[in-house]
Amino acid sequence: MAGRRLTLLLLMAVAALSAGASGKSARFELIRSGPASFQEMALHDRDRVASFAAARGRRHGRRGARETAAGSASSSESAFAMPLTSAAYTGIGQYFVRFRVGTPAQPFLLVADTGSDLTWVKCRPAKAAAASTNSSSSASASSPRRAFRPEKSKTWAPIPCASDTCSKSLPFSLSTCPTPGSPCAYDYRYKDGSAARGTVGTESATIALSSSSSSSKNKVKKAKLQGLVLGCTGSYTGPSFEASDGVLSLGYSNVSFASHAASRFGGRFSYCLVDHLSPRNATSYLTFGPNSALSGPCPAAAGPGARQTPLVLDSRMRPFYDVSIKAISVDGELLKIPRDVWEVDGGGGVIVDSGTSLTVLAKPAYRAVVAALGKKLARFPRVAMDPFEYCYNWTSPSRKDEGDDLPKLAVHFAGSARLEPPSKSYVIDAAPGVKCIGVQEGPWPGISVIGNILQQEHLWEFDLKNRRLRFKRSRCTHS
Repeated sequence: MAGRRLTLLLLMAVAALSAGASGKSARFELIRSGPASFQEMALHDRDRVASFAAARGRRHGRRGARETAAGSASSSESAFAMPLTSAAYTGIGQYFVRFRVGTPAQPFLLVADTGSDLTWVKCRPAKAAAASTNSSSSASASSPRRAFRPEKSKTWAPIPCASDTCSKSLPFSLSTCPTPGSPCAYDYRYKDGSAARGTVGTESATIALSSSSSSSKNKVKKAKLQGLVLGCTGSYTGPSFEASDGVLSLGYSNVSFASHAASRFGGRFSYCLVDHLSPRNATSYLTFGPNSALSGPCPAAAGPGARQTPLVLDSRMRPFYDVSIKAISVDGELLKIPRDVWEVDGGGGVIVDSGTSLTVLAKPAYRAVVAALGKKLARFPRVAMDPFEYCYNWTSPSRKDEGDDLPKLAVHFAGSARLEPPSKSYVIDAAPGVKCIGVQEGPWPGISVIGNILQQEHLWEFDLKNRRLRFKRSRCTHS
């Protein structure tokens, strides 16, 4: 995972949900991970975007011809959700999700990553646990404070390295296979030099189903989501993994948690990202299944107040979710940006990514956007502050409502959908009394990324079955 964000790959979901009848719903909370340094965010985001370019078109081989299971799954009215929160309090710019895996269930805090197709947790096999008992050394990458113990789970089953699953279905598996029964191994390396190494097996996750009927609205029932492919990471390096217990893969891939869970729950998932500076206890949800706030009566239609645009899902961009942008405007004026910037065939393209913090625009788009915003903000004194190019002294007492002083940015998607984020999502609070244009310059040719700060305070639905992205303004917090 590049820098401060996990861009991991794995997770294969093969099997069934042993849950209650339809009409049930389950929830996962989304937790934001903590106030992070913008310098660290920018460094991580640059490394991550560089890794996107390197990975483009590289993942066709063993898995390219297969389609995700979500499109062929029968529709269901049930849903489940997981608590989601900001990770800013730990100093990184991602969001945490609470996840329970194994039998009996073991709790973990994972990074929710739409750029990953590998779900993994820090692992402590029996031999490592025994060794650490006889050692006085402090906790290290091989002995994390909280780790999955596969030998203590009744449902853990290693995947043999000689199996087709290992050799043909997992893009990150190693070719080494000492004996046919040896576990399938991986060594996943990130652009910033961090890495995760371990073995792959199948496991079950525990989800909490709550009834959607008015008569039993507050009732919660636990159920097992079985047959998940899980990475058991025995060793890891890099700061990206210090704050979390692993990664929950939400990428578009046959082996991701998102594709598997969505295939069992209506072919879609959604999340709402609280303000990146929200307190630690501000919680929203990552939801699998239909979301009434976003979906209309017709499965492919948007609900009241929601906007939608096609999910392009170009195979060259997997596991990322790419969309089609037509234009960007500032105060209603369309900016002059070459069309190729938005098109994969032209050397560009755009993805929506939960693991990149600051929005990154390919150079032609970046130059146009910061010039237009900078012109509107020219009345404020400029100050220097890394890593931003345009920062301003924001201590003038002449404004009663600073939001009225800021230019209005809009992203125009295909299908007439417009993202009109709150001004704090692109003219950001970088320090006391200082605001900066919170957009980073990316290489050209290269991919542009809509980061999680620009996505904040919106509800987003990734409809894999109908290939639609829906969004709607929301406070996101759960009472």
